[in-house]
Amino acid sequence: MTAIPVFFCDEMLADSDSRSPSARKPGPVVAALELAGLPIERQPVTPATVEELSLAHDPAFVRSILACEAVNGFGNTREDVARSLPYTNGAMLCAADAALASGIACAPTSGFHHAGYATAAMFCTFNGLMVAATKLLREKRVRRVLILDCDFHYGNGTDEIIERSGLASEIENATFGRWYRNESHANLYLQELERTVARFSDFDLILYQAGADVHVEDPLGGILDGNQMRRRDRVVFEAASKANVPLAWNLAGGYQVPVSKVITLHLATMEECVQAYLKD
Repeated sequence: MTAIPVFFCDEMLADSDSRSPSARKPGPVVAALELAGLPIERQPVTPATVEELSLAHDPAFVRSILACEAVNGFGNTREDVARSLPYTNGAMLCAADAALASGIACAPTSGFHHAGYATAAMFCTFNGLMVAATKLLREKRVRRVLILDCDFHYGNGTDEIIERSGLASEIENATFGRWYRNESHANLYLQELERTVARFSDFDLILYQAGADVHVEDPLGGILDGNQMRRRDRVVFEAASKANVPLAWNLAGGYQVPVSKVITLHLATMEECVQAYLKD
């Protein structure tokens, strides 16, 4: 491998008419990665189908969101948001598939872990983590999946879908937002991360949410500083590479203003990914 596969297309972008930058963030993130000269390779995105989205969600809910009849995770029924959703979730599907083949891949997407079986909330509409994990389990391409959710917030939607689907023995949701809530928890956070990555070999695939909202200056977060975030990413990528366990990662949250601060944090995550997988 000479470059990290990044699954991106313009169809992923939308104007969400909300305080969250997530719907437009993939564009400037990928542009920043390329401007920095990082060894990434854009890959085309195959949009997720209604059937694939319905693996994790109520089919009626899926259809109503895509038809702009139900309120999406941004609190509106905007057509451009609905249009983007098959592509953002498709990017995660593509990245998971590519990781199984080559070991590592990135989907520069957000807006997954608060989405439940038939609910959209907190800038999340469909749960691309669970769509990808469930599809690969159904196809018997994996037996156990670890969702390593290092977004600042608790991935409640992921837990709900796992419980409703009866997949607790096949999918583990290590959502750090359940346990760690402020800067005083930084050392405990990193210690728990070390314990978690030590179990990577128990899984066939890691889906890693590298949330930028854990940064201490994020208005909706605040646990780790920039150096600690780099350590977080380094620990995850080096452990997965050493254990030879496929890993697909996505952006997740980040709400600092201007958004360039968030993009800088995502750029650092890719730098650590490159160092772990392409250092030779």
